Amino acid sequence: MGLLIQKRQVAVFYFFIIILGLLTACLWMIQIRDGEKYAAMALEQGSIYVPLEEVCRGKILDRNLLSLTGEQESERIVVFPEVIDREEVIRGLSEILNVPRTVLADLLNGAPRYLPYQLSQAQVEAVKERGWKGVAVLPVSFRYGDKPLAAQVIGHLGKIASREELSILSSQSGKSYKYDDVVGKIGLEGMYESELKGERPERAARVYHDATGNILNGSVITVEEGVRDSNRQDLVLTIDARIQQVVESVMDNRSIKGAVVVMEAGTGDLLAMAGRPAFHPAQVEDYLRKGGEERFFDHCTALYQPGSIFKIVVAAAALEEGVAGAGSLLTCGGAKDNLIHCWNDAGHGNITFSRAFAESCNPAFARIGLSLGAQKIIEYARKLGLDNQSVTGYPVPVDRREDLSLIAAPYNLVNSSIGQGPVLVSPVQVAAMMNAVISGGVYRAPRLVKEVRKSGGEAAREFNSEPGCQAIRPDTAAVLRELLELATDEGVAKGSLVPVFGSAGKTGSAQTGDMKHSVNAWFTGYAPRINPRYIVTVLVEDGASGSESAAPVFREIMEQILRFD
Repeated sequence: MGLLIQKRQVAVFYFFIIILGLLTACLWMIQIRDGEKYAAMALEQGSIYVPLEEVCRGKILDRNLLSLTGEQESERIVVFPEVIDREEVIRGLSEILNVPRTVLADLLNGAPRYLPYQLSQAQVEAVKERGWKGVAVLPVSFRYGDKPLAAQVIGHLGKIASREELSILSSQSGKSYKYDDVVGKIGLEGMYESELKGERPERAARVYHDATGNILNGSVITVEEGVRDSNRQDLVLTIDARIQQVVESVMDNRSIKGAVVVMEAGTGDLLAMAGRPAFHPAQVEDYLRKGGEERFFDHCTALYQPGSIFKIVVAAAALEEGVAGAGSLLTCGGAKDNLIHCWNDAGHGNITFSRAFAESCNPAFARIGLSLGAQKIIEYARKLGLDNQSVTGYPVPVDRREDLSLIAAPYNLVNSSIGQGPVLVSPVQVAAMMNAVISGGVYRAPRLVKEVRKSGGEAAREFNSEPGCQAIRPDTAAVLRELLELATDEGVAKGSLVPVFGSAGKTGSAQTGDMKHSVNAWFTGYAPRINPRYIVTVLVEDGASGSESAAPVFREIMEQILRFD
């Protein structure tokens, strides 16, 4: 009997231990895991508030943790309609802001908010002097400043437009959404919506009320700052804001339509990606209303015919396969050549392989292409990444028009050997190809995103650079560098030469085939010559030629960014 009682006592003891464990687990979930959420819910039940930030969202930062969206603060009038003397405030604000009373009456007919008017210092002082209850002038954080950078890569925000979009966002992110929420639409804003979206403002103006909803007597506007929103995360890119600013300024000053990509030599990290025409992400509706869809197009990852830039691939294949060496003799008949015409109408006559590269001679490279055959050219184009559209951390949709196998189709080999016909590449791919040449023949996939960072600063997810692969032999890469230097010193790329540091590169002029006979002008190159630091690829749409339109842009950008070192 005594043994039975002891067993029952032990069973009761373990039962209470289990109950205590469950209670402890529940308390941990309520107070620790979900404590922030429940505290926020309790606060919202006892107050009304105005977010002092345009959108509750993580930042998009450059490699030095500088904002690329240009976030800035601006003074705004914050109003709590339930607290104010409505007639007096509307009359007074109408006088100060020079806004019709009817407009203000509509704005103040509902939930508390900040008014959408920029304020002069005189207006700020005038509102403060009135001392209205339920009205304050406070700094509000706006996501996009006057000059945000890399707009076509960053993307833009917009309101949820349909029930289907709402359902997809809720299921994919696990976060709560409602109609009229502002979310990422394109670019990184859209790709990383789940990580960037926050749940609560980190700064807010708040007024408290009792359980029946009545504003507490004597309640004043309280400003909350430094509130932790663990749901939002920041995005850290490889882009350098200083270099991005230089690139965009040069493109704007020269009124360039096209793209510029700057890559860190060796690593493959993208330091700048800029396209023109571009857009301001805070004025999206204005562009759409005026038919400016082209502005949202990411030129840096789009496909274009490369023209003579592709001769780098043909040269690599010829050197690697022993089809040609630096001193191999070729022929050029100029405009009358029976294979393909040359830009030099008089022709180059007998010309060495090195000079043919430096002078960008079409007939010479067409003959090399025929000697190599289509399959070898396709093989080396793939080795050098010209079929790889992926960018680490930047999942752009694959464009199926890029199909190197078309080089082997009938009648395509000659044109393909000089970068025309079916050959299509993006400026980012061209930069990655050049990086392989100056990295001893090692190809590395380009990278744009470094990490997703938690609000506390630690990394939630890292995007490490992919291991490189040996695309061409180191001795082949060394000869290619000599050819690129010759093109810059004595060939058609003279306009790209950077004083003191030295530079090297290749021009390209691709006929677009339209009725205007326009040209996509290319230049891709690197500097300094010894221990290269940067690769810059320039594409100028509707240009004159690579040497006239793109090479000088390369030089100007390179001269400025080398000063940072």
